[in-house]
Amino acid sequence: MLLLSACTTPASLPVAQPVARAVPNRPPVVNEAVIAAPRAVVWQAWTTAEGLRSWLAPHADIDLRLGGLMRSNYNPAGALGDAGTIENRILAYEPQRMLAIQVARAPERFPFPNAIRSMWTVIHLDDADGGHTRVRAVSMGFTDDDESARMRAFFERGNAYTLQQLQQRFAVK
Repeated sequence: MLLLSACTTPASLPVAQPVARAVPNRPPVVNEAVIAAPRAVVWQAWTTAEGLRSWLAPHADIDLRLGGLMRSNYNPAGALGDAGTIENRILAYEPQRMLAIQVARAPERFPFPNAIRSMWTVIHLDDADGGHTRVRAVSMGFTDDDESARMRAFFERGNAYTLQQLQQRFAVK
């Protein structure tokens, strides 16, 4: 029964349509960091509007459900819904363990408008020593074309920076 329900998609849930097929042996972009906070607290930082605004972007909200959106805008003078807003669709989640997202709408000037359509990211949270949390972000769906290769380099740097920001949010002062 579980397998059958996992294979069906509710009609109300939009399905992302990739523009290119990911290369199966193309390695993902993997970034990891240990955060000085318990897993439940780090989960709240990823999955609540208040949590996201505390470290990710000055403007952020999230509708934590399958098909829901995580929206963010990094411009302090911007607003959610303007041309600078990033909308990530929630593909799956396991509370306090995993969040899978895919860009549903990139900001207006995003330099990789086609390649982003085939990429998704899975964020894993695991317990680490001392009450800390290991965060592992895995971005997949890259292809061999030039735009995807440039986007891959962009996310290698960007995901590392994002995890550094999360570390700083919980850094012991």
